[in-house]
Amino acid sequence: MRDNDSAIALDLAALRADTPGCESVIHFNNAGCGLLARPVLAAMHEHLDLEARIGGYEASAARAGQVRDFYAALAELINCRPENIAFAGSATHAYTKALSAIPFQPGDVILTTRNDFISNQIAFLALRKRFGVEVVHAPDHADGTGVDVEAMAALMRSRRPRLVAVTHVPTNSGLVQPIAEIGRHCRELDLLYLVDACQTVGQFELDVAEIGCDLLSATCRKYLRGPRGSGFLYVSDRVLREGYEPLFIDMYGARWTEPDRYEPVASAARFEEWEFPYSTLLGCAAAARYALKVGMAEVERYSPALGADLRARLAEVPGVRVLDRGPRLSAMVTFAIAGWDAAAFKAALDERGINSALSFREFAQFDFRDKEVDWALRLSPHYYNTEEEVATVAAAVAELAA
Repeated sequence: MRDNDSAIALDLAALRADTPGCESVIHFNNAGCGLLARPVLAAMHEHLDLEARIGGYEASAARAGQVRDFYAALAELINCRPENIAFAGSATHAYTKALSAIPFQPGDVILTTRNDFISNQIAFLALRKRFGVEVVHAPDHADGTGVDVEAMAALMRSRRPRLVAVTHVPTNSGLVQPIAEIGRHCRELDLLYLVDACQTVGQFELDVAEIGCDLLSATCRKYLRGPRGSGFLYVSDRVLREGYEPLFIDMYGARWTEPDRYEPVASAARFEEWEFPYSTLLGCAAAARYALKVGMAEVERYSPALGADLRARLAEVPGVRVLDRGPRLSAMVTFAIAGWDAAAFKAALDERGINSALSFREFAQFDFRDKEVDWALRLSPHYYNTEEEVATVAAAVAELAA
């Protein structure tokens, strides 16, 4: 069951009143996109109105303080300096910018897990194709409960990877990987460490100092409840100090100092481009401030507890197989259901006003092969959802399963 103290502390009535979408749907697709809150909508609309009235350049200049607050708010959310934050068009945009900054050579090793996000896995394979790097996957525990950290640490010592890359929560499962424990080994061995926190920013408290990562990418559209087309990259002081920079750096990230020379800027802005969708960025700033106001400690207790409640209810439904494994699980719940086509099952939930998402084997070649499934339905409640909605969704699944 959910944490009742957290539910009271969160003031669900006020949160739902702040969320227009709650009036029309049961939104259990926060792992895809969270529902926008009114302050986020207001920040975006106000800036677009200002651009229409006075011009785009002039509007961004007039809102310079609010633009700076994007960096301050995200820095407060993950415990770093504003100068360590770079805006990105998506989590994948941030992730590939980070990868492009690493001067891979033939024979370099990328050490990752069997549960890294599909786009990251494809990027690793593309680097193997182009630069001849070796992609090594650390083994999972025998019971499928996530990466075996000791085995991964042994690979760090024996293979000395150029990069260690881990997804905190994969898109296809509620599994939560032990990124801080992995980070301790990376620090001991002085290895570059990249974390994909796409599914955890806005759901869990994150502290990059505790994680020990050099780079961390995330989106703003999921549990943070920001607009689509937005994300960010955390870049550590170490990475900045050692001169890492993206492959294609532009006039915003560098200064053209002489006809044949340029100098990257000192901050994470070297990973940004000159052009910004300012209304989107301001929406992200509002979303981060909203999350901080709600309180990430309460969100971290409540949202995964809703997921646990849903998981327990679904496990009792004949014909449903809950797929999530691990000592710690997120609010994301995945399950297989007998006798249904993927698209038809999701459509049946859509008809009942329940938002969900599908995951397919191509999204998780290792994990879904191990679980012997071709597709799964993903449900992901968040802190503005209720226990009553969990019961409604579980009942709908049971009805369809029958």
